[in-house]
Amino acid sequence: MAPTDETFQVADDAAPPGTKPPERPPGPAPTPRAGMPRWLPRAMVLALALIACFQLGYWAFHQLIGLLTNVLIAFFLALAVEPAVSRMAARGLRRGFATFLVFLAVAIVSAGFVVLMGSMLAGQIVDMFDDFPMYLDQLIRWVNDTFHTDLNRVEVQDSLLHSDWLQKYVQNSATGVLDVSTQVLGGLFQLLTVLLFSFYFAADGPRLRRALCSVLPPAKQTEVLRAWEIAVDKTGGYLYSRGLMALISGVAHYVLLAALGVPYAPVLAVWVGLVSQFIPTIGTYLAGALPMLIAFTVDPWYALWVLIFVVVYQQFENYVLQPKLTAKTVDIHPAVAFGSVIAGTALLGAVGALISIPAVATLQAFLGAYVKRYDVTDDPRVHGHRRRGASLWVRMRRVVKEPGPKDQ
Repeated sequence: MAPTDETFQVADDAAPPGTKPPERPPGPAPTPRAGMPRWLPRAMVLALALIACFQLGYWAFHQLIGLLTNVLIAFFLALAVEPAVSRMAARGLRRGFATFLVFLAVAIVSAGFVVLMGSMLAGQIVDMFDDFPMYLDQLIRWVNDTFHTDLNRVEVQDSLLHSDWLQKYVQNSATGVLDVSTQVLGGLFQLLTVLLFSFYFAADGPRLRRALCSVLPPAKQTEVLRAWEIAVDKTGGYLYSRGLMALISGVAHYVLLAALGVPYAPVLAVWVGLVSQFIPTIGTYLAGALPMLIAFTVDPWYALWVLIFVVVYQQFENYVLQPKLTAKTVDIHPAVAFGSVIAGTALLGAVGALISIPAVATLQAFLGAYVKRYDVTDDPRVHGHRRRGASLWVRMRRVVKEPGPKDQ
């Protein structure tokens, strides 16, 4: 039997040290034996392990997305109350007690606003139910006069009460009470989670920063502390600008509602100011719907005046008021702010829309220190002036002055 490549390999391994292994006879190189490479099973096991880890991480992320969102909200809420807590702590108060006082003040203001709005809505609903027969009579009278019909309020009420769609609506509402209760309990649990995390973030802010910097080199510690300070300033500036615009909006709408004689004008003005500023994108229309509804109960024309005022004031706020306040507090371009709100809504819904502007402002201010800027050349095109006419005139003068081939 002819020796194979394995035979010479065994001879090479069995040769004692210091001796020359037997030489291979000249001839064509032996063909490698067909089979699975040694690295392929390990690569397959590694690929399967990576896929399993990815699937596990993907599943865990989707299971914890609600908690991560609550933690993100709590972090920005803690950044918002950080200046007030730091001032109170600098005056001698314990940081935990100072945080408790700030949250207590916010809770008292929020509870008072909810109580006022609840009492106002309850009173308006009772008044609307009491005046419902009068509104129905007016509607039936208008229909009879316009279409020459002979409708009666009693017959209309009986047909409405005994209609199939009303019975189905009542049944669906009764079955949906449990779902609504579950959603309310879930919302309360999320609110408590956010408040608990934000309290610990604000009360243990220095300890949290110290723990974060302890695992970083000194150069990175400076950058982290700088980013934290910028985030506090931008978040506080954003809330300050929103609060100021809410105050201006509330005063403007109060003047209108008081002039029209709409009831609960102060509470409605507070509602419009807060909802329009702290609920992005749809807050303005949601805030204006309630004053329009209550003004409609007084006079339908008043509702039209409220609608016109809401639309006009929104344009004034978008193009005059908001750019000036945003430039002084958040320092972000209105177009960038609008794009960040859209992106935040696409990523995290209403939460992303609310925290997108301070997040983008923080990122913009942090990255601005690493961008090298140069002096801009004094060119009219920088200011939007085009030089096409001037350059054409210069070319014409050159053509006239330069001699042609026949003149030389």
